[in-house]
Amino acid sequence: MPVRKFDLNELFSDLLPGKRQNQPAAATDAGATAVAPAPAASTTNADASPSHSGTGTPPSGDSADELGALLLARQVVNEEQLASAQRVIKQTPGKALHESLIESGIDEIAVMQGLADVNGLPFERVDHIKTQAHDQKSLHKLGIEFCRQNTVLPIRREGARLVVGSANPEDVFLLDDIKRRLNVQSIKHVIIAAYDVRGVLEMLTASESDQQANVEDILTDVGDDDVELMKEEKLQDADLEDAESSPVVRFVNLIIQTAVKEGASDIHIEPDEKTLKVRFRIDGVLFEMMNPPRKMHAALTSRVKIMSNLDIAERRLPQDGRIRATVHGRKLDLRVSTVPTPKGEKTVMRILDNRSISVTLDELGFTEESLTVWKDQIAQPHGILLVTGPTGSGKTTTLYASIQQMDLRKLNISTVEDPVEYNLTNITQIQTHDKIGMTFAAALRSLMRQDPDVIMVGEIRDLDTATIAIQAALTGHLVLSTLHTNDAPASVTRLINIGIEPFLVGASLNAVLAQRLVRRICKHCKEERPVNEELAELFKTHKIQAQTMRYGKGCDRCRKTGYAGRSGLYELLVLDDFLRDQIARSPNVTEFRRLCHSRGMVNLREDGFKKVVAGITTLEEVLSVTEAVA
Repeated sequence: MPVRKFDLNELFSDLLPGKRQNQPAAATDAGATAVAPAPAASTTNADASPSHSGTGTPPSGDSADELGALLLARQVVNEEQLASAQRVIKQTPGKALHESLIESGIDEIAVMQGLADVNGLPFERVDHIKTQAHDQKSLHKLGIEFCRQNTVLPIRREGARLVVGSANPEDVFLLDDIKRRLNVQSIKHVIIAAYDVRGVLEMLTASESDQQANVEDILTDVGDDDVELMKEEKLQDADLEDAESSPVVRFVNLIIQTAVKEGASDIHIEPDEKTLKVRFRIDGVLFEMMNPPRKMHAALTSRVKIMSNLDIAERRLPQDGRIRATVHGRKLDLRVSTVPTPKGEKTVMRILDNRSISVTLDELGFTEESLTVWKDQIAQPHGILLVTGPTGSGKTTTLYASIQQMDLRKLNISTVEDPVEYNLTNITQIQTHDKIGMTFAAALRSLMRQDPDVIMVGEIRDLDTATIAIQAALTGHLVLSTLHTNDAPASVTRLINIGIEPFLVGASLNAVLAQRLVRRICKHCKEERPVNEELAELFKTHKIQAQTMRYGKGCDRCRKTGYAGRSGLYELLVLDDFLRDQIARSPNVTEFRRLCHSRGMVNLREDGFKKVVAGITTLEEVLSVTEAVA
């Protein structure tokens, strides 16, 4: 669905102190812009303009004397105005002549036209009233705030090249950063006026008539009890009128309902100096969804605190809580975290939906070979199985799916977690509590007296936890746990570095699974493109044959991103007798990684390339989450 932003000032005007100011009407096609033809003076330069690939030498620079002479010749400035601007830049280190002239009131367009001609770059106008004046997909990836801070705007694509406009002819390092962020092959640099950049960005963030919806009509369908708390709280503070008011209750309900409908994993309520943003994390990427009035921040935060049984009077310290609610008949848990910032409290809600962990191993993205081997490993009677990767890489989902694969009726399965995010049936789950001494190690010691068959440890963080886990594995228990390492071979050296004897690691460890998450190509706008020579050479190095690659063109169902849903990349290391002997010699991670690869281990990037060829994800996604292995 396309992102919709709402003007909530009128809806909440009865809750805001003071008289609401009249807001200017939004343009009919706000945020939709077009590139106007460049004036004739710069047309000749456009063909000769350099095309920057993010590297190489900067343009010729802002020659103040040459620019001043050109503007005098074109009668853009007179002698007095030029002399005044030159005095200013001499007294202000770092200020350029064109900046000083514009600040003194000289026509910005004419000055920027001259600046472009002096530096041999094309100049373009961006009409922010008309449509398609910028590359929406690239702007969405860069973010409005990034473009505003750097006075830059992605304008259009010309084949594999992206045309980027900025107000500074020497923005080579910025172009390099943009090339890296967008994964484009080359960039053509054009000069545009800072006025045009601000106009486009302001129209995008303003209320737009073609996207604006009457929030009262929207909230008519959202009732006070649409998000029903599992346990009603009793309020005693008389100062909670705003937080308990019907519009605030309904709006918080709308936020949660929309997040669930969009499949979001997190909700961010972020205050700024003059604005308030509500963003959803969908498929690992944050999308700005709503802009409530800034003055409603305190009421919205208080409402969330009330729902999660937090202290609404405490605004100086971070707080953590939990909301148990029913949305559209689905029981959900929301883990709430608030932190104080100079601009106000920021609130993040993690949506914990049991549906997200009810997937089977077959649905996670394993190749057929890896899936067969992993299922064989979780059927072993004893040993340690580790799942590694950074935070948010899907380790918990993989562990839960592995446990669900087991026969829960015949096995005694226990978990030690921090925190217990999902409640599972037929499984004993233990929550750690460091303040009272209920650590991972302490919980594991207790579990060893509970006749367990399978033990899942949320994370091996220290020597005590690692020691008990290895003892459990060596005494006939199957132990599943996680580590934060970049790849599977590094987990072995991590355990040795923690303090475990190498021979114990080799004797107890059965397998290590490293994983990452990549976004899937949207099936509704998937299209094929031919593989260029550079990619063909890359595929040839990895012994992959492909003539075409699939991409998502971008549609309303995927929010114009070209991606919908996520899949896993996996690197599965199964220890054999040869590798166990090598571990006993305490190898370094580089040496051990080469040994594992020589024994047939498929690394994360190789697994990603296979998914690119299969049309599951894109090369850009794989390269963004994996590292090249020597």
